[in-house]
Amino acid sequence: GSEGDGNGNSRSQPAQGTDLNGRRGPREPREQTPPITSGPGKGTQVTVEIHHEDTTPQLIKRLSLGKGSQRLRGLDNKGFQKIEAPRPPGAKDLHAYPWDKSSLKSMPVDLQQLKKLDAYALKVNVKNSVEELVKALLKQARTDLEKVRAIWMWICHHIEYDVVGYHNKSQLSSKPRDVLQMGKSICEGYAELFEHMCSLAGIQCKKLSGHAKGHGYKTGQTFTGNSDHAWNAVYLEGRWHLLDSTWGSGSVDDSFTKFTYRYNEFYFLTHPALFINNHFPDNSNWQLLKPTLTLKEFENNMLHSSNFYMLGLLAAHPETPIIHTVNGKASVSVDSRSGTLFMFKLKGTDEQGLMTLTKHGMQLDVYPQKTGSHKLEIFAKPSKAEAPDDVYKCVVEYVVECESVDTAMRFPKDLHQPVGPSWFSERHGFLRPSQRQPVLHTNDGRCSLTFTLGKDISVLTSLHTDGSSLAEDMGRRHVLQTHRGNQVELKVHLPHAGNFVLKIYSKKRSDPGNFDYIFNYLIRCLNTEVKWPAFPQSYSKWLQDYEILEPLSGLLPANRNVQFKLKMHGIAKVLVQAENTYPLTHNKGYWEGTCNTSGCREVFVMVHENANHSFYSHVLKYEVETQ
Repeated sequence: GSEGDGNGNSRSQPAQGTDLNGRRGPREPREQTPPITSGPGKGTQVTVEIHHEDTTPQLIKRLSLGKGSQRLRGLDNKGFQKIEAPRPPGAKDLHAYPWDKSSLKSMPVDLQQLKKLDAYALKVNVKNSVEELVKALLKQARTDLEKVRAIWMWICHHIEYDVVGYHNKSQLSSKPRDVLQMGKSICEGYAELFEHMCSLAGIQCKKLSGHAKGHGYKTGQTFTGNSDHAWNAVYLEGRWHLLDSTWGSGSVDDSFTKFTYRYNEFYFLTHPALFINNHFPDNSNWQLLKPTLTLKEFENNMLHSSNFYMLGLLAAHPETPIIHTVNGKASVSVDSRSGTLFMFKLKGTDEQGLMTLTKHGMQLDVYPQKTGSHKLEIFAKPSKAEAPDDVYKCVVEYVVECESVDTAMRFPKDLHQPVGPSWFSERHGFLRPSQRQPVLHTNDGRCSLTFTLGKDISVLTSLHTDGSSLAEDMGRRHVLQTHRGNQVELKVHLPHAGNFVLKIYSKKRSDPGNFDYIFNYLIRCLNTEVKWPAFPQSYSKWLQDYEILEPLSGLLPANRNVQFKLKMHGIAKVLVQAENTYPLTHNKGYWEGTCNTSGCREVFVMVHENANHSFYSHVLKYEVETQ
């Protein structure tokens, strides 16, 4: 199996994933849902549990607990110490609910300090008896926490989930000795082995059972009947703590036929307010929460994957898994500690939404274009991809119930998520945007944006819309860049009404390579009168800090005198060539003059860089309207 890095990220990931509902997700690897299981089919044993809060004994129909999990263990002949019967959880074990966003674990754990022990535990290779295995593991463990950690690490990396046994429980034993011999089991066996190994190590441990939102879970479903999963509580430093070694070890594929070892740190001593997210114990005292949750609350609560918390995300809104659209729109937001990258899929595509990145998370409005139920998945990844397996992972999932469709909110295919400026565009040198909104509305078909640019940045822009009205080269010519010092202004003139995407690319001026896409805006214009021609075409000798004051339109009227005013430096002479040639005069940094457009189809602006040369360079080209 692949070794974990201690953060719940495994080093190798299969390329296809399942989503939380066990359906095949997008191509990004995903957290595959841990299995949930029923206990072995050995008949049911009824145990009486005394709930210490109200002293009425409750009969609980219980999966076979194995023999005597409550019996006192004296010193056995192998020299292990005697251990008390576990005390029930009391007030000092409880954590506040909801989660206080402090720690992912219920006690301080220094993962760096445990690295050596983890590596040792993984290498222990004893299969002949549980007693010998525990003795070997404890050689390097001094504290109770270290003992539990060594047992946890060993089980998570050496016991695989028994997908065959899950389908055929009559052949299955969850006795610790059998689990060790076979090297595989279902959750019941993981939990019993864990409990037994802890008791041999002199640590109080209890097997718990209950309902879990694991493999096959559907958003918003209810839980009835017998419990379907088992996990453990361990007693460390005077308090009870929770862990789930089944889910710590890996995951099962969609069809429930293949188990993959994928270590998950999240399920070791998980904070109870997070553990309740997908584990609901039969005995509510073992939630270790105040207040405790009801089964109904558990069913209605959002399911966040362990990735959600491992990526430093804090909350998702709304906090219920089913969202109803209002006037065709549903909104979701996620809070994170620091710049995190997000993406989403609504029914498998990201075309029907507007997502913006914020400093501390993201906001998303979706506009489904069909009524009915739609699955909405939110993915995230760290902004500074450290490990090669930092891919987008599913962190939360909603069901969007759409009653009516807002057809006006159809977005162009070229729109990229996220939309608008953010810390991401800032990191790439686009500072102080004049337009912070993702959508620009224009009534006359014109708009202007300015940025302060980081040093050494070249900018490329293009305008896109659905349909064939804008070929690629023309899309570039409907945006005009003007540089003044470290400021860049982008003027946009739309060719007609509709929805347009303004894409912005950049590269280091010193780099010979290609431009990288950075971000985009959505530009909307409803005015059907709008019909702006493209800006004039510029050539390579037109420098970045030159400026056109007039004419801005690349299409000049026929048979007219047209006024020219251009800002250029380091030039000896400027000519405008139409049917005849017209020189421009230099006045305080501007070149001005008029030209007559009669009798020609094109007008060129040409410059003399050196008065002694007869060589002219073309810098701009205008078209002339046909009569």
